[in-house]
Amino acid sequence: MKQFRTYQLALDLYQACKDLKIPYYLKDQLQRASSSIVLNLAEGSAKPTQKDRMKFYAIAFGSTREVQAIIAMEPVKLAGIHDLADHVGACLYKLTRPG
Repeated sequence: MKQFRTYQLALDLYQACKDLKIPYYLKDQLQRASSSIVLNLAEGSAKPTQKDRMKFYAIAFGSTREVQAIIAMEPVKLAGIHDLADHVGACLYKLTRPG
């Protein structure tokens, strides 16, 4: 997994989300969404076919969009993770495209 750059970026995003000072209900959702990215990347990477992998990567991409939506709800407090979330999203976008 150390060679899987998108997974490593997702881990960085998850770690960055852990220490944020935002309302509890958003922090809980942010932690669940960011952990979903990491876990779906890990599970998807173990699937034997591209179709199976892409299914899990698509779920991770959806969770990334959820993280980005939470960032949009608290733009001042979450500005520090905005670029990292966008980078993860761009990487996942590429992983979910056939070819």
